[in-house]
Amino acid sequence: MTSISPCLWFDDQLEEAATFYTSIFPRSSVGRLSRYPATTPGEPGAVMAGEFTIDGTRFQGINGGPEHAHFTEAVSFSITCRDQSEVDYYWHSLADGGRESVCGWLKDRFGLSWQVVPARLYELVSDPDAARASAATQAMLTMTRIVVAELEAAADAAGPPTA
Repeated sequence: MTSISPCLWFDDQLEEAATFYTSIFPRSSVGRLSRYPATTPGEPGAVMAGEFTIDGTRFQGINGGPEHAHFTEAVSFSITCRDQSEVDYYWHSLADGGRESVCGWLKDRFGLSWQVVPARLYELVSDPDAARASAATQAMLTMTRIVVAELEAAADAAGPPTA
């Protein structure tokens, strides 16, 4: 059966990353981990490759070393959150040891980019009233972690919600 899953290249922290991600998301688990045998390059017993599931999505990973590949913002994972408490949970969990950026983006401790976005953001920036949509967009552009109440306040200041 054909399937597609992301494969992430880590320097040497695949097992640590899999444990970190699966501790944050529901429906997650660490699967098979392949270790270097004594007869191959690599430290015997160290993780070479493996699989893990994050919120029902299967990932593959390899420990390829630092000299070959690095994560960039060109590829990120987006989490659409139902409310502010979910935004805050994922934001603070993933940013722990990482680096916050702008407009709901962050890099976790492994350098992987995430977008933590409330579903309400999409509603507000696509409001049929152009002034409300623009105000919400402008507010979002000033934020690191997205704050729903501030988006709504900006949109409401531009005009009443359309029915």
